[in-house]
Amino acid sequence: MMTHAGTGRFAVMVRWAVLGPGRIAESVAGDFSHVADGELVAVGSRSAERARAFADRYGIPRSYGSYAELLADDEVDAVYVATPHTWHVAHGSAVLEAGKALLMEKSFTATLAGAERVVGLARERGVFAMEAMWTRFQPAIVRLRELVADGAIGEVRGVEADLGAGRPFDPDDRLFSLDLGGGTILDLGVYVVSLAQMVLGNPTRVDVSGSLMATGVDGESSYLLSYGDGRSATLRAAFYPSPGAARVLGTKGWIDIPPRFHHPDRIVLRRPGSEPDEIVLPPASAGYSLEVDEVNRCLAEGLTESPTMPLDDTLAVQAILQQAADQIGVALTDHP
Repeated sequence: MMTHAGTGRFAVMVRWAVLGPGRIAESVAGDFSHVADGELVAVGSRSAERARAFADRYGIPRSYGSYAELLADDEVDAVYVATPHTWHVAHGSAVLEAGKALLMEKSFTATLAGAERVVGLARERGVFAMEAMWTRFQPAIVRLRELVADGAIGEVRGVEADLGAGRPFDPDDRLFSLDLGGGTILDLGVYVVSLAQMVLGNPTRVDVSGSLMATGVDGESSYLLSYGDGRSATLRAAFYPSPGAARVLGTKGWIDIPPRFHHPDRIVLRRPGSEPDEIVLPPASAGYSLEVDEVNRCLAEGLTESPTMPLDDTLAVQAILQQAADQIGVALTDHP
């Protein structure tokens, strides 16, 4: 059982729940056997039957046919929200108002205004919140950050990244529904933008082009992030196949992140005059458990934000995604 000391420090086991048992929640729940200091104890859905089926698949002891019932469970400490983007503000806010730690699937929200609202509430209440950007916790990406910080490639001047996924158009699929936050910006663009923001920081200018599909979502988005000093990031996301590779460019070399860069098992350090240095660092699991481990670690240390995926970074990424939507003409909204 989970114990909670008066100092705000957690110990033993963080008791987790899933709110919204959809496709991505399946992957996260399936990786929970690798989570340290956490257990999955409940799941909530708008459908009691769906919640019960999910609970049966993953050995979860309690299931609820409403989100309100789930959040009223006093034996839940942290909630992973995996509902469609446009519902993240409503559901994330409800989690925080219930006083439970929040791990919100990326993209954090559908709009920048929505993200600011949730972040503001988390900080006002002093409740932990983090975007579920699993890429930042992959061992290969952790090593990349260390190499960059140590000056292994000199001064970093640029980032290149693409991420495509073959998705035949289906107006009934969430990915193509404007009402549910579909399109490449929120599902794929968040990865390339988050990588660039992690390495280069916040841009001074954002230029985006793309194309719209029949349902009003974007089918592709290309980004040029400029930093006012010559540094830049060139990024692309699309609903058609692409290598899914990334590269961090410096004045003394570069680091390749082979496909798929958002959950890599290796990086390659390349410097002129030296043989390529392939650094193989696969995660011990599918990789989703690492973001849950981060939440558990932060709760144990009494933190309300992750130093690796801080809320200011989430807001910075969301601001770029908002500009992308505005420039391409995607009318993203958050449900009340």
